[in-house]
Amino acid sequence: MKFEKRFKNIPESIWLKINKIDEVKTKWVYEEKLSPQFLGRLKKSVLVTSTGASTRIEGAKLSDEDIEKMIRGISIQKFFNRDKQEAKGYFELLENVFNSYEDIQFNENTIKHFHKELLKYTEKDKNHRGDYKKQENKVYMVNNEGDSIGVLFDTTSAYLTPKEMQELVDYTKKAFNDNERHPLLIIANFIVEFLNIHPFVDGNGRVSRVLTNFLLLKKGYLYMPYVSHEKLIEDNKPEYYIALRKSQKTFNKGKDDIIPWLDFFINIVLEQSVRAISLLSEENIEKILSNKQLVFWNYLNSVKEASPKEISEMTNIARPTINQIANKLLKLKKIEKIGMGRSIRYRII
Repeated sequence: MKFEKRFKNIPESIWLKINKIDEVKTKWVYEEKLSPQFLGRLKKSVLVTSTGASTRIEGAKLSDEDIEKMIRGISIQKFFNRDKQEAKGYFELLENVFNSYEDIQFNENTIKHFHKELLKYTEKDKNHRGDYKKQENKVYMVNNEGDSIGVLFDTTSAYLTPKEMQELVDYTKKAFNDNERHPLLIIANFIVEFLNIHPFVDGNGRVSRVLTNFLLLKKGYLYMPYVSHEKLIEDNKPEYYIALRKSQKTFNKGKDDIIPWLDFFINIVLEQSVRAISLLSEENIEKILSNKQLVFWNYLNSVKEASPKEISEMTNIARPTINQIANKLLKLKKIEKIGMGRSIRYRII
């Protein structure tokens, strides 16, 4: 019941943003407009960006370029091993979530597994990774230099953590199944409460961001791997901390106010949606077409017009494939068809 009370009197402004997000959700049929090659490159880029942003929020100093070098196996000696270990764990965990979220169940074991995988390379954390905390911890705000600048709030006592995590996960699963609350509200509540409990000795913030990607993907927001959620939080870090603080200081006092956090969370997801839909309307043809489609396109750009037979001969692309590519470009309104039957010719619009 304590979670249900948080959803009373949600402002109309938030509902309007949620509606805009869901409009994008229904439009995101990326298989039809964006090439697999482009999506693959974009996903790799987002993995690097998200890893860098998420670890920097917690005080690491690795740049996106450093992350990319590390993933490629290039030595970066100027950084502490812990920064590199944390980044590698985050990258691999998020990559697994992007690739396998459909096969992963949402439960406490998954959350603990995420934590274990996140910290699997950090020797310092080997005694507590994958286990809830057994000692008290606090939430600290970290500046751009990676230094703590104060306590944001006290967290759930260690002895209460298993009980409160079970209640949170059980409620979240039931709310998803009941389908009476919008999934974005349920996810926002889960994340703010997860961070309020702070169930692990270390890594809570990073696990929360992996869980955000995971839950949004599970609920059909399939553009998560193509626009970095973590980077948007990093770019709005002061507002992130303020929103958490404003909501969490009201919890467990009989007057829970989730609105500051909910407004921040919805704004971030809305910005992701705006950037995702811009990919679908991107005019750069290279981002829309596969390699063979791009060869077709480039040839047609070099001539006034051409028949399917001419295009096939000049590009070494099979005639059936030429027809498929032509149909796609016609749907995208990039080319037009002249004539009928054997006299068909295509030209750039």
